[in-house]
Amino acid sequence: MEKYCKYKFTEFTKLQMSQLDLKIGPKIKAFRRQLGLQANKLAEELNISPSYLNLIEGGKRKIDGDLLLKICEKLNIELSQLTLKTDINLENTLSEILDDKLFEDLDILSPEVKDLVNTNPKIGRAIVRLGDILKKKDHELVNKIEKISGKIVDNRKNSFPGEVISDFLQENKNYFPKLEDFANSVFEKVQKNNRTRYVALCDYLKSEYAITVKDVIPEENKPFSKIYNKNKKELLLSDYSSLETKKLHAAAQIAHEGAIDKIEEYLTKFTFPSKESKDLTKVALLNYAGAAILMPYKLFHTECKKLKYDLELLQNTFATSFEQVAHRVTCLQDPKLPGIPFHFLRVDMAGNISKRLSLSGIEIPRYGGACPRWNVYSALTRPGVIQAAVSKMTNGEKYVCIARTVEKGIGRFGQSKSILSIGLGCEAKYAKDFIYTENLNVGDKSNEIPIGVSCRTCDRLDCSQRAFPPLHKKFDVDINSRGVSVYVGDKS
Repeated sequence: MEKYCKYKFTEFTKLQMSQLDLKIGPKIKAFRRQLGLQANKLAEELNISPSYLNLIEGGKRKIDGDLLLKICEKLNIELSQLTLKTDINLENTLSEILDDKLFEDLDILSPEVKDLVNTNPKIGRAIVRLGDILKKKDHELVNKIEKISGKIVDNRKNSFPGEVISDFLQENKNYFPKLEDFANSVFEKVQKNNRTRYVALCDYLKSEYAITVKDVIPEENKPFSKIYNKNKKELLLSDYSSLETKKLHAAAQIAHEGAIDKIEEYLTKFTFPSKESKDLTKVALLNYAGAAILMPYKLFHTECKKLKYDLELLQNTFATSFEQVAHRVTCLQDPKLPGIPFHFLRVDMAGNISKRLSLSGIEIPRYGGACPRWNVYSALTRPGVIQAAVSKMTNGEKYVCIARTVEKGIGRFGQSKSILSIGLGCEAKYAKDFIYTENLNVGDKSNEIPIGVSCRTCDRLDCSQRAFPPLHKKFDVDINSRGVSVYVGDKS
């Protein structure tokens, strides 16, 4: 054993050992305890004092090569068992769990997480297991309460700011009449041929509020989209941004100068869990008002009806971006002049939902990703192409859903952009007014794509894309047979 350890030891340089030896001590302690060996007994066999061994096991003393080999022999382990690299997956998972607000006051830092994984991976895996159980119980509790009450559980104190924005918009049906009125008054002054031009917006800021708009190229390694210098009354807009983005920033600045009191009035009627979430919601309302200036309600509603919500034609008509138009169609909720009630969501390549709003009635998951069968995910495989589908929920409700990717980021050669997918949909009963159903036979059941909300809450047991077992179903794993998924064995 000693010869074997000496051979293995030559694989490590002195530098590597100096980086590892303080991490090794707690591992030595763990292996010693597994053997049921008392510390004083091991110290005696190693011919060192119990206090010195205690310092080594506590990671407070470095250990030389000869003593390390001796310890390996006494504990009947290989050197590699003490020098294995950190389990990165375990480290990341623990970091995600410990990032919860529940542990916020403990101020647990990433080096401490790494130390735990290095020295006590079993405890780390135990924490992950507890985290999984807690998450499962939390989902079960929320689902049961929502099912009984018929209302979404108010979990704002544990919400991310983006979720709070969605709650705020949902509560107001994404319609703010006072901001619409303000936007209409501005549009009347800046519009030309039923369009809002960038130059006209800049001129309006200058004439009404003495604000000068400047297009600038950001300094190297200091990217930005916009910077408003209040003292100089200058609005700096990045030349790396698209013209559509610049227009929205300029219009939002007009709203900030002329409609901030109206925005504050809306904000006071909602309970925010943090200042951060309130400030982000204020930004959302500024952008709402800015988009309303670019696409005024009555004119936009008329074009939507005429073009049957053809988003790309609307994009060209109002000289805006695809995402801006997709946002705007969800705002047509004036009771006197309503549009189709849509749901909207935006996801990234990892499946994270960064924006969500449901006026169509479809349930969009609050926690984690949505059903992988939603075309908002499949759209990522065909960038720039609008995909339409008839989606059928587990309760039998049908929706017409479209999805398309958009690029976000710096518009400079050599700089990569992020790809996001925009999903938009409505109840099937509005199909005749939605142009994307013209090539779809909504009544043909063979065209229906069965979807759910998320794997955890979905009843479908015939789905090959199921990532998790449903919370309310029991299943047994049969090692001799398998269906379309390992999680579909219904034994309830």
